Amino acid sequence: MDFTLNEEQQAIKAMARDFVNNEIMPVARKYDEEEAFPEEVMSSLREYGLFNLGIPEEYGGPGIDKLSHALIIEEMARGCAGIATSADANSLSAYPILVGGSEELKKKYLGRLTHEGKYAAFALTEPQAGSDVMGMTTTIERVGDEFVLNGEKCFITNATHANFFVVLAKLKGEQVSKTFNAIIVERDSEGVNVGPKEKKLGLRSSDTASVTFEEVRVPSQNIIGQIGDGFKIFMKALSQARPMAGAQALGVAQGAYEAALAYSKERKQFGKAIADFQGIQFMLADMAMSIEASRLLVHKAVYLLQKDTPSITAASFAKCFASDTAMKVVTDAVQIFGGYGYIREYPVEKYFRDAKIMQIYEGTNQIQRVVIAKELLKV
Repeated sequence: MDFTLNEEQQAIKAMARDFVNNEIMPVARKYDEEEAFPEEVMSSLREYGLFNLGIPEEYGGPGIDKLSHALIIEEMARGCAGIATSADANSLSAYPILVGGSEELKKKYLGRLTHEGKYAAFALTEPQAGSDVMGMTTTIERVGDEFVLNGEKCFITNATHANFFVVLAKLKGEQVSKTFNAIIVERDSEGVNVGPKEKKLGLRSSDTASVTFEEVRVPSQNIIGQIGDGFKIFMKALSQARPMAGAQALGVAQGAYEAALAYSKERKQFGKAIADFQGIQFMLADMAMSIEASRLLVHKAVYLLQKDTPSITAASFAKCFASDTAMKVVTDAVQIFGGYGYIREYPVEKYFRDAKIMQIYEGTNQIQRVVIAKELLKV
């Protein structure tokens, strides 16, 4: 069993790390405090080939392997989790199209993301239906050769900037087996309204807003897959996305750990560096162990994706463990910084705010444990 990265993966990781150090970390605080969308950074990511990471080369994407994708996201999140979230939202939106879309849909909509520099948004969550997908109320109804869409989605990443939305909705008047359907909705369609940006605890440079659909007419060819395939398509998409969410949490943990390690060597109390105290050493050791365990889980999950044998359990292991690790690591990092860890001038304050959402989005960690238990009990 070989745990080493190949030459190409090592080069990609090094390039991503250099980009993050030079282009993201110097401006991360600025975008966070201004709660501004980092368009300049996004443009640079496109130029460097660090964007649309989940899209194959045949549709204009970089065509990298899944592990390289995860390595880039880890590095981005080390620099700024908000930027990483917005940067990878196109990949999340592309997954349903890649999983179930026709060749025509793939070329048309993925081409917009890769060749035209557009953004897309993945629209699943609703005000009354987060973990409970079955409770969603957004509907589409057949009217001639079109579907009419009504409903509201919330917490949608890149909603303000999206050129189109990939939406999960219920089909009115059909049997339960055909209830859920995935559909692509153009941003400029009449009846599409994007709400104001949410004011968030963390990920402040990432755009998040609600979207309402009022009598929006959508051509029937914008259905992804067959009628009734929507739930299956979205779940397959999330199985692609969850390991990347784990990689993002891993990056946050790594960034906080590196900051705490460096600070512990510089900060002196009682005549010596605090790194010389066993209490601090144990905290650093626990951080390093948990991060490495998270990395192995994330890498296994993306390895299985690359083999085209995705594992629901492995994806949930990676997402859940890595995000729990991130929250623990950033909490300890703040503790190592002491009072300075509570001050915005120091990096761990931002890591702390950014980490919490990792335990919530892409399926809460409580839901991940439910998923894992159900898979275990099938055996």
